Amino acid sequence: MRPFIHVNCAMSADGKIAGVDRKQVKISSEEDKSRVKELRRRYDAILVGVGTVLADDPHLTLKELDYDTNPIRIVIDPHGRTPDGALVLDERAPTVMITSSHCEKEWDCEETIRYEGELGLSGILETLAEEIGIESILVEGGGETIASFFKEGLVDRYTVFISGLVIGGRTAPTPVDGEGWVAENGVKLVLKDSAVLGNGVVLTFEPEKRELLRP
Repeated sequence: MRPFIHVNCAMSADGKIAGVDRKQVKISSEEDKSRVKELRRRYDAILVGVGTVLADDPHLTLKELDYDTNPIRIVIDPHGRTPDGALVLDERAPTVMITSSHCEKEWDCEETIRYEGELGLSGILETLAEEIGIESILVEGGGETIASFFKEGLVDRYTVFISGLVIGGRTAPTPVDGEGWVAENGVKLVLKDSAVLGNGVVLTFEPEKRELLRP
C-alpha cells in the first residue's frame, strides 16, 4: 500500500508560483501560512523536488518540533544537485534523499534511496511505506514534481491557495509545470471545499471517478 498523497501549493491570481527567475515570491497570506503549519503536523513526511531546494533552500520543518517529532523530509534529486549545506539536510528533522542509481553523490542524511532506470514514483512510494513506514506525504513542490504525481495518477487531495497578487511572465513556473503531458480533456478534479484566508482563497480538490486513499 502506498502513502496517501496530498499536494499543497500557493499561486498568484494569474497562476504563477514564482517569478521568471524561479525565485521565491511571497504569495501566501499569514492565515494560509498558519494553515500550512497545521497541515505539516498531520503528515508523516514533506516532499519536494530538487528544484525547490535550489531555488528556495527551505527547512521543511516546524520550529516548535524537534528531530524526532518533525515530519520526515523527502527530496527527489535524480542527479545529485542538492548541496551539502542545504537547509533540508540540517539536524532539525530526518531527511530521505531519492536519487538515481547512477548518482554517486553521498549526503549526510537519514537514508538515501537509489532507483534503477526511469523515475517511477509508484515504486518509490511503496519503498517509503514498506521500509520507513511512511503512510502520508504532503507534496509541496515544485511544479515539475507536482506534475509527475498528477501524471502517474498518485494525487489523493490537492489544495491550492490563490493569492490577490499578479506576478506575470510567460515563462514563470506554474503549480503543475514541465512538459505537456495531460491526457485528453485534462485531469478531472472535484471541488470539495473553499475558504477565504486573508487576501486570498484556498480550494480543496479530489480527483474525479477513482477510489482514493484516505489519510
